[in-house]
Amino acid sequence: MSHTFHLKNAKILIVGGAGFVGSNLCHHILSQHDPKEIWIVDNLLSSDISNVPINERVHFVFGSITEDKILHEIPENLDAVFHLACYHGNQSSITDPLADHDNNTLTTLKLFERLKDFKNIKKVVYAAAGCAVAEKTFDDAKATSEDAPVSLFHDSPYSISKLVGEMYGNYFWMRYGLPFVKARFQNVYGPREILGAGRWRGTAHTVWRNVVPTFIWKSLQGEALPLDNAGNASRDFIFVEDMARGLVACAEKGQPGEAYNLASGVETAIGDLARMINELTGNATPVALRPARDWDRSGKRFGSTEKSRDKLGFEATVSIMEGLRKTVEWTKLNQETIQRTIANHDLMMRQLERVSGCTK
Repeated sequence: MSHTFHLKNAKILIVGGAGFVGSNLCHHILSQHDPKEIWIVDNLLSSDISNVPINERVHFVFGSITEDKILHEIPENLDAVFHLACYHGNQSSITDPLADHDNNTLTTLKLFERLKDFKNIKKVVYAAAGCAVAEKTFDDAKATSEDAPVSLFHDSPYSISKLVGEMYGNYFWMRYGLPFVKARFQNVYGPREILGAGRWRGTAHTVWRNVVPTFIWKSLQGEALPLDNAGNASRDFIFVEDMARGLVACAEKGQPGEAYNLASGVETAIGDLARMINELTGNATPVALRPARDWDRSGKRFGSTEKSRDKLGFEATVSIMEGLRKTVEWTKLNQETIQRTIANHDLMMRQLERVSGCTK
């Protein structure tokens, strides 16, 4: 039985559609796939309303997908759902595991429970986490395949909740036939990732959330880029435009019940990433070497691209240097927005630093 369909003229729901990846996906679908309409549900916890495209086919609903009112507001004749909402990311989940549960695990369960009775859905694509299945190693990394064994020991509640989301999706697929497809994310970067977007989530990582936007912003300010564990860790960086194409491929060609890595397949050391960004921005300030993060045992990793290439026809096409160049240019053009969102949290961070200093 073929599970291929096309997003043209489709009615689509993107949960988390105001976020970094979700908004890029929305813009991509509008420009490349001519959908009938797109519904976005987002509580703007870690996103900014400026990311949402102004288009008559886009319907924005403010709030959490856990709210019963919102769950019953979304149309039942949806063709495709992309579930991208999450409590971003590891550090914030360690600080507040209950908030992670509410915004990662509960969102997924309540959404799938609602969708199980929708008769028209062709695909439900879930943003799974490649880091949750990758081997924890600081030795030479091997490409993580989709059938890699999953440990029961994890570094963060975020990693746990993303795996629980996969398990719930598998259950609803097996029990109710929900056409559930797992898109295993690697480290996504690119335009529309706004540092500090959303509400305060208890730590400085509300602002300094991912390595690429953090490095680019600090480099543009002439600051030293902080290298945890001397920059020896490595990641698989995939440009957000490639990620949007990969998510569409999962929706149009993915087999329900299956997982697909959305990855570049290229391992990039964080020290090399810092050098590339400093080169692009002209930042001559030496890097700042720091000890390894005490919670993080995932030193080196990258994803296998074989299955996605063979089954979905998907390959990342944007090189790390090209993607970084585009992201630097976008950051320069959007400095005012980024300064605004960072400033929203500066006072809170200073107060926390004073309290921390007083209690030592």
